[in-house]
Amino acid sequence: MNYQWLTLWRYAGTFLDAAWLTLQVTLLAFVLAVALGLLSALAKASPLAPLRWISHGYVEFIRNTPVLLQIFIIFFGLPSLGITMSAFTAGILALGINVGAYLSETFRAGIQSVPKGQLEAAWILGMPRSQIFFNVVLPQAARAVWPAIINNLIQLLLGTSLLSAIALPELTGTATIINARTLLYIQTLSIVALVYLLLSNLFSWLGNVAGRRMFHPPLVTPVKKSAWGWAGKWLINAAKRENA
Repeated sequence: MNYQWLTLWRYAGTFLDAAWLTLQVTLLAFVLAVALGLLSALAKASPLAPLRWISHGYVEFIRNTPVLLQIFIIFFGLPSLGITMSAFTAGILALGINVGAYLSETFRAGIQSVPKGQLEAAWILGMPRSQIFFNVVLPQAARAVWPAIINNLIQLLLGTSLLSAIALPELTGTATIINARTLLYIQTLSIVALVYLLLSNLFSWLGNVAGRRMFHPPLVTPVKKSAWGWAGKWLINAAKRENA
């Protein structure tokens, strides 16, 4: 069995390159998703009906069609209209547009969670609309939806595996190539699964750290009670019932 892992060790550099490509796609697509999500959320709250219709249509189409189909439309469909792009660019565009639709609803919920009294108070004080949004609405909305934003980032990371369908050599695509060369399916896929697990937990940890530093009072991740804690509580309650 050791020779199998030694065989895969020769591909360590390939795995690292694939992980770096996956991170690049994830972060660039997430920047696009945040921009689209914020614009869409603001358009839904706009008094202009055409903007609301465009935002609603965008969210409904993206959320009710498969991600893989969206990737195929951008990579294989757009060239028929004279728009050609690399798999890297198409992947960023497709995932950014997809996650942006989900972030649109997340941002809208966050904006609506800000008490209207604060907006009225800021308006009475003579603050311009831009200042009200960036100084009053955005900080509170971001705090309310921060865990959901990090969750969407992690889902975007995992969604990059679909880009193997358009021959992008990210982690899953690279695993497919190495599997074809070595036939070591379990070992190769185990390594890729471990890398995804590490990256997901890294994003989750960074999100918690950023949440504690950016927001005041800081966001606190709830501590899960252990099984021993629940068992001890049950025993104490049982003893109380017997004594009663």
